[in-house]
Order: sequence, then C-alpha cells, then structure tokens
Amino acid sequence: MKHASNSAFAPGPLALAGLIVLAALTRLLPHPPNFSPVEAIALFGGAYFLSRSAAIIVPLVGMFVSDLVLGFVHGGTYFEYFTHAGFWLVYACIALTTLMGFNLRGRVSGARVLGYSLAGSVLFFLVTNFGTWATGTMYPHNAQGLMAAYVAGIPFFQWTVLGTLFYSAVLFGGFALLRQRVPALRAQTV
Repeated sequence: MKHASNSAFAPGPLALAGLIVLAALTRLLPHPPNFSPVEAIALFGGAYFLSRSAAIIVPLVGMFVSDLVLGFVHGGTYFEYFTHAGFWLVYACIALTTLMGFNLRGRVSGARVLGYSLAGSVLFFLVTNFGTWATGTMYPHNAQGLMAAYVAGIPFFQWTVLGTLFYSAVLFGGFALLRQRVPALRAQTV
C-alpha cells in the first residue's frame, strides 16, 4: 500500500499542480510578447515533483490548458498554432527544461534558480528560433537565414528572460513561503 504523501492527491502534488496551472493561466493576462511562465513552470515542476513523470506531464498539461483557453479566446488564428512545428518545439523545450529542473532537486537556491532560469531561456530562444528558420518560409534556408532568424528573435529574448526570472521568483519564492506554513510540503520533493 502506498503512503498517502506519494499519492497524486496528497497535498504536495496538488499544491504543485495548482501553482503550475495557475502560473500557466497568467498567459491570459495582457503581457509583453514572450513574457510568460513557460520555462519557470518547467523548472519548478522538475525541482519539486517526486514523480518524474508528473514533473514532466503537469507543466505540459498546464501549458496545454492555457493554450486551449487562448485558442477559445482568440479564435481560429490561435488554433492554427496547434498545427505548426513551433507548437511541438515549445512543448519540447518545456520537457527539456523540466529535465534540467531535476538538477535542482534538493539544491534549490536563489543562485541556482537564477542560473537554470537563464539556461532555460537560452534553450527556448535557440530551439524556437531554429524551428522558425527550419520549418518556415520567413528566412532562407542557409547560414544567413539562420542568423537573421536569431537576430529577429533578440527583442523577444529579453522578455523571455524577464518572464522566466519573474515567474521563477514567484513560483520558487511563493512555494518556499508556503512550505514554511504547511508542514506536509517541507519534503525536498513532493
């Protein structure tokens, strides 16, 4: 028989999932382009979910729920996003950043969260801009086109970094405060 704290319905996993889904839904609020919780929710899930599969699945589900809501709010143009390679690349970045977050398990500190947040932002920038170049028609499929895709992404990169840092501070900092008040959340992973 499993111990209650290992259950998906134990307070720890529910609190983590709730924070991740709530953060993902902030994408519905007005914000600068790419100022989002995408990378932060992945790092947070990787750092704190005891179950590695939950660590990967919950951020992906949170992101998907927010994508669906955005699709319903913005209609057909947003739903087209689901058919593009960019959709899969964003979700691959979430999964890869969650794997990076596994390295934070039991070692969460401000400096480490900062470093991994920056690394996740760089990963997102490199992968998604490469995907835009490789799968689209905006840029020629040569070295100059790839460089042009990366240069065009620089204004968005600053918002990716700021969003990841902001949401990482909110998630990791908020959870640290919550753990002080709720003894069931004090384990290194829940």
